[in-house]
Amino acid sequence: MRRYLIAGLIVWVPLGITIWVLHWLLTSLDQILLVLPENARPRALLGFDIPGLGLVVFFVILFLTGVLAANFFGQRLISAWEAILGRIPFVKSIYSSVKQVSDTLLSDKGYAFRKALLVEFPRPGSWTIAFLTGTPSSVVTPYLTGEHISVYVPTTPNPTGGYFLMLPRSQVRELDMTVDEALKYIISMGVVVPRSNAAPFPPPAIPRPGTVASDSAAAPIVDSRN
Repeated sequence: MRRYLIAGLIVWVPLGITIWVLHWLLTSLDQILLVLPENARPRALLGFDIPGLGLVVFFVILFLTGVLAANFFGQRLISAWEAILGRIPFVKSIYSSVKQVSDTLLSDKGYAFRKALLVEFPRPGSWTIAFLTGTPSSVVTPYLTGEHISVYVPTTPNPTGGYFLMLPRSQVRELDMTVDEALKYIISMGVVVPRSNAAPFPPPAIPRPGTVASDSAAAPIVDSRN
């Protein structure tokens, strides 16, 4: 019975969480329709609400904003808007910081978060997954010996928190895995192994209570690929 219950959880837990996240996302985006006049909302026009209409409206607004920002007059308008925000003391700090990060992450020309790396952290001999974010600032490089790169080491199972490190390029190993595979590997705490990698080593035999482990069971697992 315990095996069947676990098998059922394996099926329903990811499905349930996926449905919950999609429901939360659609419900949140449907709040965009509240900015419309009361007589222009779907319930007033059709007599019922349309789930997911907020998502469609969101993508339309996003697309039109992109079209506006891609032409000359739109860029002038955005520059004027940013100049206004730049004169507000507290808003200026938040907006400029968020804009710099978003421009770096979303730019096609940049290489932030485009490569998965293997780094020694938090001590020598202990390895973890990191992401390339760029190169150290010119303010920092005079104090560094040799060529360094900037990396982000995420925590598990929540990769939104982590550590920013500047490491020598010679101490960093570039991995043959995509960023998506690396994120799954981190979030799953090493359970979801990337497809490009070999199958994980079998765990060592655990002796039963009251028995003595044999030499073969107690021996460490040797990586035959090295």
